[in-house]
Amino acid sequence: MLLVPPMKTLCMMAIASLTLAFPASAMDNALRNGLMKLDPQTRLEQRCDAEVLDQITHDDRKFKADRVVAYAFATPEMSADAIRSPGAAFRSKGQWYRLKFKCQTGPDHMEVLQLRYRIGDEIPEADWAKYNLYD
Repeated sequence: MLLVPPMKTLCMMAIASLTLAFPASAMDNALRNGLMKLDPQTRLEQRCDAEVLDQITHDDRKFKADRVVAYAFATPEMSADAIRSPGAAFRSKGQWYRLKFKCQTGPDHMEVLQLRYRIGDEIPEADWAKYNLYD
């Protein structure tokens, strides 16, 4: 389980709310400035989280993805400019689904160069607390 200090958690929540208001494909200055205030590793994760949410919603209209947890079932693997999350989950319309994704960014972690993802099974509500998922 990934633990983050309270201030970092607060920043990540603010960035997450901005990504919902401003989709990744239409990143504005407020979102860009917010992301640039994060440390590089957190920026990489947040930028890729925003991009995978945007792509899921864009690619399949039955989903309206609004939250992703990259570490729900497994710890993400990070490199300098990429994240591989084999055990992620995303929420759409109040329901959680398993997710795997790989994301590569440019050196500043602002431009997504490559994203691949696979949606898995729906996660039963009885399991949400076990994996730190919420409605």
